[in-house]
Amino acid sequence: MKARYVVVLLCGAVLFYMGLILYSAIYLLTQDDLVLQGLAVGIILIVPIGGWLCYQEIRFGQATSRLARELPEDPEAQSEVDSLPRRPSGRVDRAAADKLFAARRVAVEADPNGWAGWYRLAEAYDLAGDRRRARSAMRTAIERAAS
Repeated sequence: MKARYVVVLLCGAVLFYMGLILYSAIYLLTQDDLVLQGLAVGIILIVPIGGWLCYQEIRFGQATSRLARELPEDPEAQSEVDSLPRRPSGRVDRAAADKLFAARRVAVEADPNGWAGWYRLAEAYDLAGDRRRARSAMRTAIERAAS
């Protein structure tokens, strides 16, 4: 629940700054300098792109949360994660995360159409510190769950 408040706060901040950016762009449009007017047009184009990216991130977070709620209980999988050795910072030891990743990859290869395996693979990627692949695996899990 705490994460939702953070998302709402961040979205509010983004909307506030988008408003400031648009206000600045409108001001620049009123200037007689063509360079400033061109800059204003560029700024105006950036705002909807930023809004679309925020929207996509929120949708991704909602889909991920939905899958987390629907994920079948697997005490063995959770105990695997809980028993991983951690550094003093609290992060999972990289070698241990890599071993977990290998086991999860084998499970996905056994059932490539099952979304739960892809979800757990994304979790393993995340624990190993590979955020790009974690997000990619999570997108695959979301696609598999939708179909």
